[in-house]
Amino acid sequence: MTLAFRNVGHRYGALQVLSGVSLEARAGEILCLLGPSGSGKTTLLRLAAGLELLQEGTIELDGAVLAMPHRALPPEKRPFGMVFQDNALFPHLTVAENIAFGINRRPKEEQARIIAQRLAAVGLSGFEPRYPHTLSGGQQQRVALARALAPEPAAMLLDEPFASVDVTRRRSLREEARRALKDAGVITLVVTHDPMEAMEIADRIAVMESGRIAQCATPAELYAHPASALVASLFGEAQRFPATVLGGEAVTAYGAVPAPDFRDGAAAEVIVRPEAVRLEPAEGAENTFRISDLRFLGRDWLVLLSAAAAPSLEPLRARVPELGGLKIGASAAVRFEPQGSFIFAARS
Repeated sequence: MTLAFRNVGHRYGALQVLSGVSLEARAGEILCLLGPSGSGKTTLLRLAAGLELLQEGTIELDGAVLAMPHRALPPEKRPFGMVFQDNALFPHLTVAENIAFGINRRPKEEQARIIAQRLAAVGLSGFEPRYPHTLSGGQQQRVALARALAPEPAAMLLDEPFASVDVTRRRSLREEARRALKDAGVITLVVTHDPMEAMEIADRIAVMESGRIAQCATPAELYAHPASALVASLFGEAQRFPATVLGGEAVTAYGAVPAPDFRDGAAAEVIVRPEAVRLEPAEGAENTFRISDLRFLGRDWLVLLSAAAAPSLEPLRARVPELGGLKIGASAAVRFEPQGSFIFAARS
């Protein structure tokens, strides 16, 4: 079974928010829509849910058309479960009654069995008699997930489901949600603006940029082989620097990256991850940079370097396993490793 978007386009007035989007999510797969605000990811989810009328293209479930221009199945007829940032639990109903809301036509014994199964899947066994106001934000969101999964939907649609949860609980909640969704075997579409969240929960990630799919691949593929500057900059705390190609190198204020396929004088963007920045002794180096700050991050140190020639440029971030004599105010030379450094043509 697949949920397919075929050449989907959408606009709000004169603003085109989606253009030619084609994407498929498969049964048992968690597919994340990732991108900056305004990239079209939530609009695509709302079109799937039937909360917006489709203007261009088609949306299909297992080959059957759910929506096309001037013809659409209403939201209540689509076999989807939905979880949003605001979990929207009924405050006057218990946890069990909330979960039973979508399966209230089934026999009581079956309802009780499904409720128990779904609560166990999200780690809340025994919470049936509790009311929403007695639960933490993370627990409420897990109940919302259990409620959405109870009717055994063909697909799950989640819009920023963990954004309102305390950051200290977010990672464990993502892990619990992923287990529950994978155990259910449903098609899952998750909207997020958090690259780390997408990497932790998704089987594949569709990066959206200006209403189009910039790249859709596994987290490992996106990290190692980004197709655009946006994709490269989303992952691994990467930084973007303007560059000019000279003599086969893209030259930035902090150093150069090989650019054999670019013509001399071309404008480029260099994306560098902190682990690709190598610090070397300043003695004898032509270009040196001042260490402006140091931060201990547990496994390694974050080193921030400033360029005297470009004081307005953001500090370059490097990660080192140990300081080895590095200190604030000292000078260091910089080299970029090929792995973790990327170059793309600058946008006109």
